[in-house]
Amino acid sequence: MKKLQQEVTEIAQGRSLLSEEDLEKMLYIKVVLKETLRLHAPLPSLIPRKSMQDVKLMGYDILAGTQVIINAWAIGRDPALWEESNQFRPERFLNNSFHYHGLHFEWLPFGVGRRSCTGLNFSVPVMELALANIVYKFDMVLLNGTTNEDLDMSDENGIPIYRKSSLLVLASPRF
Repeated sequence: MKKLQQEVTEIAQGRSLLSEEDLEKMLYIKVVLKETLRLHAPLPSLIPRKSMQDVKLMGYDILAGTQVIINAWAIGRDPALWEESNQFRPERFLNNSFHYHGLHFEWLPFGVGRRSCTGLNFSVPVMELALANIVYKFDMVLLNGTTNEDLDMSDENGIPIYRKSSLLVLASPRF
């Protein structure tokens, strides 16, 4: 949080709000959002697909016409793909080529290819801008003596996925 607040404060240069143009200068907010979407994909399973031809995948025979459902939640937490897969570490996205339109099948927050989310180009800047302005304007403090280690970050299964337990914070103005 402190690193993110430092970045947005430097970019804002005392202005009351950050703008969409400011997002181009913010690197850390982008990797924080990517890591958040890795751990908490908007939808746990992507839209079902149909196999166009017979294929053998990881020892499984998938016949043409078979409906296939991709579990984006499990892929984002797969220890074979991600070091410390259940840990929130935005820095893992600093020196790689992962981008929302790419073909990185180990990171699919908005799907991929022709059937990727049509709202992607709208939603990512909106999320970045909202997050930037929230962390710029407010400090978040956990309530009732709760520490980071006490937080239960597990998810409730469903479409979309929700947190099992509420996150209660006190937002206090920074300036």
